[in-house]
This record gives sequence, C-alpha cells and structure tokens, in this order.
Amino acid sequence: MSVVTILAKARTTIRRTCRDLLAALILVALGVSAGAAQTEAVTAVALTVSDLEAAKHFYVDVLDFTPELEYEVAGEPWETLYGVFGLRLRVARLRLGDEHIELMQFLAPGGRPFPADTVSNDRWFQHVAIVVADMDAAYARLRAHAVRHASSGPQRLPDSNPDAGGIEAFYFRDPDGHYLEILRFPPGKGASRWQIAGGRLFLGIDHTAIVVADTTAALAFYRGTLGLAITGASENYGSEQAHLNNVFGAHLLITSLRAARGPGVEFLHYLTPTDGRAAPRDTRATDLWHWQTVMQVDDLASLDRTLSGHGYRAVSSALVTLPEATAGYRRARLYRDDDGHAVMLTQTGADAP
Repeated sequence: MSVVTILAKARTTIRRTCRDLLAALILVALGVSAGAAQTEAVTAVALTVSDLEAAKHFYVDVLDFTPELEYEVAGEPWETLYGVFGLRLRVARLRLGDEHIELMQFLAPGGRPFPADTVSNDRWFQHVAIVVADMDAAYARLRAHAVRHASSGPQRLPDSNPDAGGIEAFYFRDPDGHYLEILRFPPGKGASRWQIAGGRLFLGIDHTAIVVADTTAALAFYRGTLGLAITGASENYGSEQAHLNNVFGAHLLITSLRAARGPGVEFLHYLTPTDGRAAPRDTRATDLWHWQTVMQVDDLASLDRTLSGHGYRAVSSALVTLPEATAGYRRARLYRDDDGHAVMLTQTGADAP
C-alpha cells in the first residue's frame, strides 16, 4: 500500500471521527439537560503573574485594558480557598469592553515559571481571545511592543471552513509566557457587538480557550454539571490552523459554550497530533501556567455537593466563606476539571446563605 493511500485513508478516518463527534455534540445540545445548579455568568478569567506592576503595564499600555480594582489578602480563608499555606496575594482586576481579567501575584509563597518547551497542544494551555477591530493595526501595535510570537503571524481561516472562514487570528504571549489571542470576526460571524468598534482597537474578550483530551468528558463537566450551553462546534485543520497554533498537522474539534453572561469557554480537542502533554498533577495556583475561570453560580452549596459526589478534584479543602466581599463574592471553592484547568466557583454576598 502506497504512502499516499495510507495518508488518504487516515484523513478519511479522521474526518469520519469529526463528523461522528459533531453529530454527538448536536445530540448533547438537544437532548442532555444541564445540571440542577446553573452557572449565571463567567465573571472573569484570572492568571498568575510574577510581577503585578509589570503585568498591569503590559495589559493596560499594550492591550488597552482599564484598571478597576486592586486588593491584597492573606489569612486562613484564602489559604483554604487556594490550597496554599502562608499565602499573601495581590490581585488587580482589569476591564476590556464588558469583560474582565484578574492578575494575581502571590507575594508568598513563590511559584514556578512556564515550562520552557510549552506548546499549544499541551493540556495546561489556556488563553483569552481578545477581539480587535482591525487585525493589521492590532498586529502592528503588538510588533511595536516586541511581543513574543506564538503563531508565525496573523492567519485568515479559509472559506472552505463554513464555521470559521474569514476569521483572522494571531497567538502571542505576555511577559510571563501566558498565551493570548487577538481575533477579528468578519461580518456575519461572532456576536454583532464585535462589528461596532466605536473608535477602539481592542474591543473585549470573546472567550477563554482550553485544551482538552476528550470533548465528551469536558462536556460532562462544563455542560452537564456547571450548566453552560453549547453555542457552536467546528472542525478546524489545514495550513492556516497549523500556523495559528504553531503545531504541525493541527486538526482540532472546537466546541464553544457560554453562560448567560460573560465570555465563552472554548474546548480545543486535538485530533492530531495527539502528543500534547497532561498538566502537571502538582500544579498550584502560585505556578505561572495557572489560569482560573471565575464563574458565578446560583446555588454553590448544591453544586459543590454534586461535584464532590462525581469525584471532581477540589483544590480548596472546603467551601469557603470569605470575611469580606473584596473579590466580589462571599463564598467560593476552587476546582479542577479532568484536564487540570481551574474553575473558581463563586456566589455573591446577596445570594449566599
């Protein structure tokens, strides 16, 4: 059997797998109910940084985020929440459009830097996708500030992909190594608000993307238990996608989910290559590759019992009631999904018992 024949059969098998998975997602969207506890909003995406002042300057000066809140905390409730003894934590909350990120610097104890050989299909990968009004102008801004490329350059996804055709995207990294994406939607794709620039270049955060090993297992957590709604699915491959992710032969099943408010959560399931590495089991919130998606839920105690009953891994040793609403919530617990991505589940003071 020739090499060409083998490759053709392999492509056919992969495409059949994609079609089967996409069909399964449609069935899930139509026929699988979400958990009793509902996620009301994704309120922020948080990331650990080594130097809060330097990180603020980057996000404010380069990406046009606006500072909103800054605080410093320590003590037993916070130690319990993050599973880190003796912590002292500084947090800056920044806004872009209607969305927020939180920069977290652990003054004590310190954490580990990004693994130097990190690639985009490793399962500790996470990013936020920042929508821009003009890709050329946004890329020029990034080049003027000498950002580190993660893609070879901006990519326009081909029209042969009806779900993603015409979308322009570029991956880059912040000073600590966190992956970020700038994204431009053509007319007719993405939320309608992304077509209204109002003189701004950086418009807001469309989603946070996470690499998952298995879409079905990820859906069981984010859809079946947390109650996010599936809003789309696509199969992305080809030269443009490979150069965007900077992963040779990248062929992905992408699934998008959303709560009623806030940025979406996007699964990146690599069908090829399959050599992406699992997140280190000993990852802590102090490590610079740590991200956490902050979600507000309607009944945290009930959801916590459900997650514990299903054996999901809690970082916090217990559901925590905080002494003040400094962070914008009074009760919280930090969990990790099957791939190691952190989710901070919260309930506001008005709703918490």
